[in-house]
Amino acid sequence: MALRSAPFLLLVLVAVALRESCFGASSHSMKFFFTSISEPSQGLPHFVSVGYMDGQVFTSYDSHSRRMKPRVSWVEKFGKEDPQYWERETQKARGQEEAFRDHLETLRSRYNQSEGLHTWQHMYGCELEGNRSKGGLWQYGYEGKTFITFDKETLTWVAPEPQAQITQRIWDAFPAQNQYIKSYLEKICIKWLEKYLSYRKETLLRTDPPVVTVSSKTEVEDGMETHICRIDGFYPREIDASWKRDGEVWLQDTHHGSVAPNADGTYHYWLSIQIDAKERERYRCHVEHDGLQEPLDVAVKVPESNQMGLIIGCVVGGLVLVCVIVGILAFFKRHQDDYNAVPMEERGHLAAPLQHERTVPA
Repeated sequence: MALRSAPFLLLVLVAVALRESCFGASSHSMKFFFTSISEPSQGLPHFVSVGYMDGQVFTSYDSHSRRMKPRVSWVEKFGKEDPQYWERETQKARGQEEAFRDHLETLRSRYNQSEGLHTWQHMYGCELEGNRSKGGLWQYGYEGKTFITFDKETLTWVAPEPQAQITQRIWDAFPAQNQYIKSYLEKICIKWLEKYLSYRKETLLRTDPPVVTVSSKTEVEDGMETHICRIDGFYPREIDASWKRDGEVWLQDTHHGSVAPNADGTYHYWLSIQIDAKERERYRCHVEHDGLQEPLDVAVKVPESNQMGLIIGCVVGGLVLVCVIVGILAFFKRHQDDYNAVPMEERGHLAAPLQHERTVPA
């Protein structure tokens, strides 16, 4: 779960900054993200490196721990078969950490920026389609925007900004380096992707059923209700989830997120709907997944504000009942003349219920 802490927040920054180049749907993919920030704050490390396999975090490094670490059980096998594997990966990451620090200083000077928070990011990886076709990318970003991208078909760099064209001219002057990047993306990366897949084979066979919960709230302005269906902890990634009204898929006034990975290799997803409270009983969150023996249909809940109203109503009703009981007891007290004749030491068990009823509402 460590990846949900500060380092993981930086990975989100990487994904947002380089979102234009994210892979589309593919059979299998391997990607690596790097982020360096000039002025870390609130406990964030200034450098983070993370590896993804099919959207699952499998390795990570940050400038706090200064160690490359496995994040899933199947990749730990590399360290068992090759005792120096994790040490080599650690040394590589430390070298990248120092290089990224220098790059930040160079770019800050090139953009004529003062000291402060600046970010330098890198993403590369490859994909293997079901038809054995191969793809890959190699891209850098600065300040949350694309800085420069490698075109492996032309063996050249593409620079969208004037400041990046300086880097473009320098890197294009080394064709051997560009040829190596192309070879890495199409051969070396694919080879490692297939090797990792062979180690992960047993995990691909598992199925983890989703945990489905529905939360609700009432919109004060128009009285409409918003219901959110949260689906968590499922594997494999493929899942079919939708809102249904009277058993039919309902798309109107619905929103949904993207299927996203958890640190433990499972996935999570959410979808919401806005409805009229009078039609609440007609809606269900419908979920189908390989980990389920049969589809789930989860009913919407009464919004918390409505539940509070019911609670308040019960309390008020209880107070009324107390008052009635007190009135009845007072009536009998006035009309039973022999009550005062009862000695005080024998009266305790009669007075206790009345005293109890009067103190409960307070």
